[in-house]
Amino acid sequence: FAGVAGGNDFQWCFSQVKGAIDEDVAEADIISTVEFNYSGELLATGDKGGRVVIFQHEQESKNRPHLRGEYNVYSTFQSHEPEFDYLKSLEIEEKINKIRWLPQQNAAHFLLSTNDKTIKLWKISERDKRAEGYNLKDEDGRVRDPFRITSLRVPVLMPMDLMVEASPRRIFANAHTYHINSISVNSDHETYLSADDLRINLWHLEITDRSFNIVDIKPANMEELTEVITAAECHPHQCNVFVYSSSKGTIRLCDMREAALCDRHSKFFEEPEDPSSRSFFSEIISSISDVKFSHSGRYMMTRDYLSVKVWDLNMENRPVETYQVHEYLRSKLCSLYENDCIFDKFECCWNGSDSAIMTGSYNNFFRMFDRNTRRDITLEASRESSKPRATLKPRKVSTGGKRKKDEISVDSLDFNKKILHTAWHPKDNVIAVAATNNLYIFQDKIN
Repeated sequence: FAGVAGGNDFQWCFSQVKGAIDEDVAEADIISTVEFNYSGELLATGDKGGRVVIFQHEQESKNRPHLRGEYNVYSTFQSHEPEFDYLKSLEIEEKINKIRWLPQQNAAHFLLSTNDKTIKLWKISERDKRAEGYNLKDEDGRVRDPFRITSLRVPVLMPMDLMVEASPRRIFANAHTYHINSISVNSDHETYLSADDLRINLWHLEITDRSFNIVDIKPANMEELTEVITAAECHPHQCNVFVYSSSKGTIRLCDMREAALCDRHSKFFEEPEDPSSRSFFSEIISSISDVKFSHSGRYMMTRDYLSVKVWDLNMENRPVETYQVHEYLRSKLCSLYENDCIFDKFECCWNGSDSAIMTGSYNNFFRMFDRNTRRDITLEASRESSKPRATLKPRKVSTGGKRKKDEISVDSLDFNKKILHTAWHPKDNVIAVAATNNLYIFQDKIN
């Protein structure tokens, strides 16, 4: 797995792109979350229109052995509808904020999807047989007159075209006053947590009418509010441990064995600020937009506006690795503040072996960092390089002075094209990158 981020023996190539090519994008079609399931067999996306689209991995065949990164639509369903809160006179958007898969226990698949207020548990199952030969109704479904039934017949199962059905099994509502920003399934596979700006709740997957409030940072007087919760995640192996990040750039690790209410954290991760680089924007850009445990459970990664940091859970005073995502934007923070881009929430993800990490940037660029070689690479998700198996060329941004031939100037970056959501296949070098309303799938090309 050497050189994930563009070593000599390793290149990324285009596999597929999903979504319309139109220049003017409908707001509802903008992808708002991307998530592989535990096996990587399925890939789910949620959008601002409240829809969930699930793609299924295409089986490799002898004559097309390179189909590792090919996914086709498996199921599409409307997960959330727009609602109106009459008590607060607020519209509740249908936008899907997060999707989380549950580990597969039987032939069906289960996922949690959430908008700002309501979490739903969906069951996705296949049907390829139907029952025929009922006693009490005709083939067209009309009820038969019981007095006319003179003989009993045994219904039989007949084959039919494959149907994929999505049905809501549980609806977890009315537990969040503020907007939900995270959901995370616990490693006990029975409980999950949901976080909004000020509180974190713990749910049982079978119980919809109550949840336990495990973190509450709401001050008695809202004028004293200084920070909000930005993301939360359960530990991948220890079902009593979870972390949450804040808008002040700190991460708190809590242990549910200590107390029922985890307002007092067990560990507090914070990097002391360098006074020389302090500016008007320091607080905004230090806000953490995403936190993810490594698969091993030993590390966690946090994304702030300009960088990605990897923390060892045993060391709280500073991160063990820091990667600059787009340091060239530091001089542009003023204009990014004016056009609100400085508040964009970029996510980050680990590869299957925790040896590489990926996160997005502007201009449809996304960044990869190889933790072993400390190499990094900038790639672009664009229609230009979307020929099958086309190798992705590394991109470079010039920061003033003379611009080399293949570099792009900072001033010509398109800040409307941003990659906020990415996902890495849990076992293979296959990645999914959401660029506005398009989903790009790339795979490795081993020379």
